Amino acid sequence: MTKSVLSCARVWKLYGPGADTFLAGRSQPATFDEIQAAGLIPAVRDVSLSVAPGELLVVMGLSGSGKSTLLRCLCRLVEPTAGAVRVDGAEILGLDEPGLLALRRDRMGMVFQSFGLLPHRTVIGNVAFPLEMRGQPRAERMDRAREVIRLVGLDGREDNFPHELSGGQQQRVGIARSLAIDPDLWFLDEPFSALDPLIRREMQDEFLRLRGEGARSIVFVTHDFDEALRLADRIAIMKDGAVEQCDTPDRIVLNPATEYVAAFIDGVDRAQVVHAATLGRPVDGPIPEIAPVSAAATIKSLARRLIDDTSETYPIVGPDGAVTGLLPRAAALDVLVGQACGRRGSALSAEYPG
Repeated sequence: MTKSVLSCARVWKLYGPGADTFLAGRSQPATFDEIQAAGLIPAVRDVSLSVAPGELLVVMGLSGSGKSTLLRCLCRLVEPTAGAVRVDGAEILGLDEPGLLALRRDRMGMVFQSFGLLPHRTVIGNVAFPLEMRGQPRAERMDRAREVIRLVGLDGREDNFPHELSGGQQQRVGIARSLAIDPDLWFLDEPFSALDPLIRREMQDEFLRLRGEGARSIVFVTHDFDEALRLADRIAIMKDGAVEQCDTPDRIVLNPATEYVAAFIDGVDRAQVVHAATLGRPVDGPIPEIAPVSAAATIKSLARRLIDDTSETYPIVGPDGAVTGLLPRAAALDVLVGQACGRRGSALSAEYPG
């Protein structure tokens, strides 16, 4: 079993007087209505999640669902009312202020919707600032700042001030500043939501490229499902402070756990999301002697072959070329036909429950 870099267990965040005592000694978790009836605001309710090394977990939901509060609980910008938060298995809720500052300085990077740039500092001054707070020598921090400025595509802008940059460029400075410390854990709270669609797409591309520069574990908050599908290894969908479902994008669109999740993903092009590996079955006989399909191929990318090639199954191969399973043509066609007919694939949900 893969060890988690970050995990939380039964985390609650209630606002209002008496929140601690309200949760104490209960044999069953309080419901949303019970919390409200007690005059409290339920921001996060009984959330347990984990993030594996190198994994990108997207937390999403509508406004007020609790996603941003949960992220702040995970990095202790907000103190949970109850529960546990661990980094590399060590509980962090008991850390004193110096210990928490050291953890953030040495292990965590944070990027928020509000850029929070220092207006009196240049681009390179902003990016080098966390390294200055770490006590790193000037020459070293400037070299590192220039390195990450190049990574985000802002070389040549080192001496500009924030007011001389566009919104997208300012966001890149925020990302570069966060990357400067080379964080193991990266927390991003709707970092692209204030940008126009073209810049947002560009920043997503940049983010995917940056992700490939290092094995960081990432918690990324967004309300945009298309953005989540593009970026996520797994998605946690929240409603009223609780996680309705946490799974891979493929499994969520094939088998939504609740009516809310089903409504949330309604209209999503399942064929663009579901990959061959998700529908794969174990090899229990001879492997068909036909051209294989990549495990990472989406069903939509295989549409022409599915229509033209009437083989019952296709070998699925991983990155190393080894056969990992068989793709049933009927199951793949059901994804395509179900999408075209506006169905969510109840037959597939039963056959591939994840």
